[in-house]
Amino acid sequence: MTEAKTERSNRRTVQGVVKSTKMQKTILVTVMREFKHPKYEKRVRRTKHYVVHDEKGEAKVGDVVEMMETRKLSKTKNWRLVKILKRVK
Repeated sequence: MTEAKTERSNRRTVQGVVKSTKMQKTILVTVMREFKHPKYEKRVRRTKHYVVHDEKGEAKVGDVVEMMETRKLSKTKNWRLVKILKRVK
């Protein structure tokens, strides 16, 4: 018999910049990734927007945040805010 895992270390975490805070308990986060194109070997940038649950409403536009994948919270929301890494002035 295996023991139950108490930590949530196996969930995916991503860092991004807050783009919008116009919803209640929800923020829109932009995540940019950069990779080398497999054929042409040029650096390519891709951005993706995630809808993130912010229970306390503490994130502001421009903040760099860390978010973690979680269960489905609504139709489009399945990420939650872990911590704010860098505040905007």
